[in-house]
Amino acid sequence: MTLPDKPPLLATVFSDYICPFCYVGDARLQRLRADYDLKINWCFLEIHPETPAAGMPIAELGYPAQQWRRMMDTLDVLAAEEGLDFQSHDFTTRSHQALLLAEAAREAGTAVFYRLHRRLFEAFFCEGRNIGDVTELRTLARESGLADATVTRAWEDPRYEQRLAEYRAAARELGVQATPTIFFGKQQRLDGVQPLPAFREAAAAGFREQRALQD
Repeated sequence: MTLPDKPPLLATVFSDYICPFCYVGDARLQRLRADYDLKINWCFLEIHPETPAAGMPIAELGYPAQQWRRMMDTLDVLAAEEGLDFQSHDFTTRSHQALLLAEAAREAGTAVFYRLHRRLFEAFFCEGRNIGDVTELRTLARESGLADATVTRAWEDPRYEQRLAEYRAAARELGVQATPTIFFGKQQRLDGVQPLPAFREAAAAGFREQRALQD
């Protein structure tokens, strides 16, 4: 006896590799694969384009101290829920080159893309590596099985810059103010990382919406 195929679930995700809440959101999305054939449209959104690729202290992002502590306390709880081991580090970086690389990697196939996708998160948050540095990115790309020619194309072909511009335009049109912002279907929207029950309910509601449109 063969098990029925998992039902398809479509999601659109605005995300950045230097956003710790996006790493948690990605882990929660992966949970859904147990119940759905999850298809994700990744919309890479650079959240701090003013940051130098060489990196800078997190303190220079300008968050008020109390707000930052609340954010980090929340992050600790969310990371523990998903079994993510964040390394403490006091720097951030510019994600632009990493986003271009991920966009190009989508054309190399799902397996290669997701290897790179996860390595970018792991390298920055768990290993303290600077994913704004192109040398580090080339190393991560090779570790993920991405061809050197694809890496070069990611940073030279204007198509990928255009796609990032299209994601920025879509984010403005949709009023996206936080990363991650996740859409299941067209109506079910999550701004930031939500409690797991709310996350699962939004996914289920998005699936019901999809099914209603198909009937």
